Amino acid sequence: QVQLVESGGGLVQAGGSLRLSCVGVGRTFSTYGMAWFRQAPAKEREFVASIRWNGRSTNYADSVKGRFTISRDNAKSTVYLQMDSLKPEDTGVYYCAAGGSALGPWNYWGKGTLVTVSS
Repeated sequence: QVQLVESGGGLVQAGGSLRLSCVGVGRTFSTYGMAWFRQAPAKEREFVASIRWNGRSTNYADSVKGRFTISRDNAKSTVYLQMDSLKPEDTGVYYCAAGGSALGPWNYWGKGTLVTVSS
């Protein structure tokens, strides 16, 4: 079992950058695939990016390819989401998730961190 805590959200202007972090509390963090999801106001939660337990495979939603980078540091039990060239449509609550592989299923979720991109 793992508990997830996100941080790094905030207000940024369009074109700017933010880096989100998610710390996993639990001895088995390094065995989990990890992912980031987001939920915009009045919209359903959507997949953003995922990474394999060893960091050797990543997946991205088409809407963020080339702008966002997911990475992990298992020694620090942390997964990151570097977000560059941010757009107003990137606004939402970003959630960290842990699962059996880089493709899910996603069994554990954090409480989220809010990202607001102003135009």
